[in-house]
Amino acid sequence: MVEIEVVHAAVDRQVLVAVTVPLGTSVRRAVHLSGVLEQFPGIDPATCPLGIFGRAISDADVRAVQAGDRVEIYRPLLADPKEVRRLRAAKAALARQQNT
Repeated sequence: MVEIEVVHAAVDRQVLVAVTVPLGTSVRRAVHLSGVLEQFPGIDPATCPLGIFGRAISDADVRAVQAGDRVEIYRPLLADPKEVRRLRAAKAALARQQNT
């Protein structure tokens, strides 16, 4: 058995659950065993992006959790960060042009 944490931060609340799972449990299975999905019915467990300590993982059905891992359930981004930065830079450039 290994002890891990499963976390999810929704817009209105955050949940951190400590759970003990069998050795060799996949990341996605650990999320199911944690009970977090029952608290957030809007999460699609088959497709939701997952990560460990801030690093997204692509093989959540294969990769086994290790003792002490913090498994994170990510929510979809509301806006693309690159696009937001591009728009902010364009707005700043326009403001500079108008001030000269």
